[in-house]
Amino acid sequence: MNPMKHFIKFTTLSLLAAALIATPVWSRAQDTSTNAPAAAAPTVQKKKNGALPFHGKLSALDAAAGTFTVGTLDLSITSTTKISTNAVPATLADFKVGDNVTGAYKKTADGKLTATSLKLGLGKKKKAAAE
Repeated sequence: MNPMKHFIKFTTLSLLAAALIATPVWSRAQDTSTNAPAAAAPTVQKKKNGALPFHGKLSALDAAAGTFTVGTLDLSITSTTKISTNAVPATLADFKVGDNVTGAYKKTADGKLTATSLKLGLGKKKKAAAE
């Protein structure tokens, strides 16, 4: 057989084999099937202790019952809730409707919202933005 024909045949078969080997890898890389995992849904950023932040004006307050409302959140306090005004420990009775407050809360197993902290004022970030 002619050495040139043999070389062309060998080169053609080698290229064909390489193309067949590379095709499955390329098609997997382009796979857009529905078996791909879904993109992660956005989440609410939780504080280190697992609590969710809140801020706004007190729209309702019942110091005797230990409950208050900020926006659409109806919250209650417990003996472990850290309450402060101007970095000084306080009680719920020190607040009044209309006060700007910040804090954090957790949802209990029965669906109630329990404040883990409550502070008078907008907080450092909100105060800087307001000035």
